[in-house]
Amino acid sequence: MNMAAPSAPRYPSVLTIAGSDSGGGAGIQADLKTFLALGCHGMSAITAITVQNTLGVRGIHAVPADILQGQIDAVIEDIGADAVKIGMLHAPETVEVVAAAIDRHAMRHLVLDPVMVAASGDRLIADETVGVLVQRLFPRVSLITPNLDEAALLLQRPLRSPDELEPAARELLELGARAVLLKGGHLPGETVIDVLATHDGAVRRFEAPRIATLNLHGAGCTLSSAIAASLALGEPLLAAVQNGRRYVTLALAAGAGVRTGGGHGPLNHGFDPRPLRPV
Repeated sequence: MNMAAPSAPRYPSVLTIAGSDSGGGAGIQADLKTFLALGCHGMSAITAITVQNTLGVRGIHAVPADILQGQIDAVIEDIGADAVKIGMLHAPETVEVVAAAIDRHAMRHLVLDPVMVAASGDRLIADETVGVLVQRLFPRVSLITPNLDEAALLLQRPLRSPDELEPAARELLELGARAVLLKGGHLPGETVIDVLATHDGAVRRFEAPRIATLNLHGAGCTLSSAIAASLALGEPLLAAVQNGRRYVTLALAAGAGVRTGGGHGPLNHGFDPRPLRPV
C-alpha cells in the first residue's frame, strides 16, 4: 500500500526495465547512475542477469516472466513512474510481459533501447525475439534508440554511410515506431551523427565531435536513460533528446582517460550530478 499523503512532495521517478551488467558499466547499473545524476529517483525491474565485464559477455540468465511481472507491478502500484526506460529483453516471453504491463498500468513516456549487440560484439537477444519486439513494443513506446548494428538487424541490411541514416530512420518508423533516434556513432569519421525522425514527418540531424576513448561501454544505455529522465522532468521529446545527447557527450569526455578493466570501460556518470529535488 502506498502510505504517502496525496499532497506530499515526491521525487521525479524513472523505471528501468533492463538487464543487469555485473561489470557496472551498462544495463540497469548505468541506468540508475544516470537517473540519479540527472535528478530523478531510479527504480528497476531486472529482465536478465548477465555475466560480463569490460572484455565481453560470458553468460545470460533470464529472469522468470512471473518475477519480472512482479517487479514491474510492485514498483508501479506503489511508487509509480514518470517515465520508463526499456533495455535488454532477451526472450519473446519477456517482451510479452513488458507489453502487457505497459497496457495494464497505462505507462507513458517510454524510451526503448533495443539492446541487441554489446559494445564487445556479443549478441544479447535471441533471433526469435526481434520480430516480437517490433510487433509488440514499437507501437507502444514514445521513442526507440537503435544504434547502427541494431538498425541493421531490424532492417536486415548494413548501414555504412551518413547518407543512409535518414532513409533508415524513416523505414524504422514504418515498422511501427512513433519516433526513432538512429545513432550513427559506429560510422567512421571525426563527427558523430544521429538522426531523430518522428511520425509527423519531422527529421532532425544532430552532430557532435567524436571523443577519442575506449570507455564506451553503456553509452547507449546511458543515452536512453538520460532521455527518459528528461521526459520525467517534463521536457518535450526534442529537448529530451538534446539533453540526453549533451549528458552522454560530457560523461564520455569526463571518463575518457580513466582505466577501468582491460576493455571498454564505463562513462563517468557522476561528472556533475544534480540534486534530487521533490516536485
